[in-house]
Amino acid sequence: MTRTPRSTPWWDTARHADRRPALLARNRIQAAIRNWFAGQDFVEVDPPALQVSPGNEAHLHGFATAAIGNDGVAHPMFLHTSPEFAMKKLLAAGETQIFAFCHVWRNRERGPLHSPEFTMLEWYRAGAPYDRLMGDCALVLRLAVQAAGGGLLRHRDRICDPALEPERLGVAEAFQRHAGIDLLATMDENGTTDAGALAAALRRQGIRTAPDDTWSDMLSRVLVDRVEPRLGLGRMTVLDRFPAAEAALARRVPQDVRLAERFELYACGVELANGFGELTDPAEQRRRFALEMDEKQRLYGERYPLDEDFLAALARMPAASGIALGFDRLVMLATGAPRIDDVLWAPVADLSGQT
Repeated sequence: MTRTPRSTPWWDTARHADRRPALLARNRIQAAIRNWFAGQDFVEVDPPALQVSPGNEAHLHGFATAAIGNDGVAHPMFLHTSPEFAMKKLLAAGETQIFAFCHVWRNRERGPLHSPEFTMLEWYRAGAPYDRLMGDCALVLRLAVQAAGGGLLRHRDRICDPALEPERLGVAEAFQRHAGIDLLATMDENGTTDAGALAAALRRQGIRTAPDDTWSDMLSRVLVDRVEPRLGLGRMTVLDRFPAAEAALARRVPQDVRLAERFELYACGVELANGFGELTDPAEQRRRFALEMDEKQRLYGERYPLDEDFLAALARMPAASGIALGFDRLVMLATGAPRIDDVLWAPVADLSGQT
């Protein structure tokens, strides 16, 4: 097979021939996952992409549009960054096990692992503890490599065997192991964070800081530079129990309120999924969203509206656990493709001219 240059359009016959095996594998992987969910008595749902809010996390950037009514009045709306709000409303309506393959949109995201439009696999289990989702993830990754016709997940020179039992590692433990930082020492007993204490810890480890760094900025820098590249090597890693300050939609851990029931799944140093024990207290959720939007206003000069319908539904939503998995990234690793555009049937045009 001849490899065509990346500068050649994706719709060029020769380049499409290069990409087609991975695209066909994508279809097989999606079919295998759908069949597994059906066998587990999940219901597939189809949430709408148009929402009154794209999500209320500071660093998520939505695509804005307007819905024009029959009266000619334009109402601001957004393409969703996740089907989460709609799916939680379905839990409030009485559904108990649901999943969806959804196209989602996120601005300011483009690169080898990012596309502004991508496919998210999201599922929820009412009444289930959040660690139940960790077992689901392991099974989904095994299905993916089987459907792709291989045995390992691959990204660049890294491999991960999904047949092996995942490593479960707390965020605080990961910071100590991979960066030599005592993360819990930078939080008080209620989970309030101390940026000065974390900055001092970073400087002791030779990690750069800036005068305007927030605690969250520094946590993200350590995660990206020191922790994430060491996760999911050889076997999957479940990075568990994030600081509560970094989990706006998750319940706190009963035994340690500094932490939250949030985990991320890694393979080959790549983040694949983000799972939660879901927060169902509407007053607490409103408070957290307000803090996130204040931070978004400070950093980016904008804020998104709250979905009042979603907050009302939370009062009726049962205890549940939910997770979002980047389906395109999973296909990348299952096929060994180097870039996300290699596993998208029709990649989004890159108007910046970058490759």
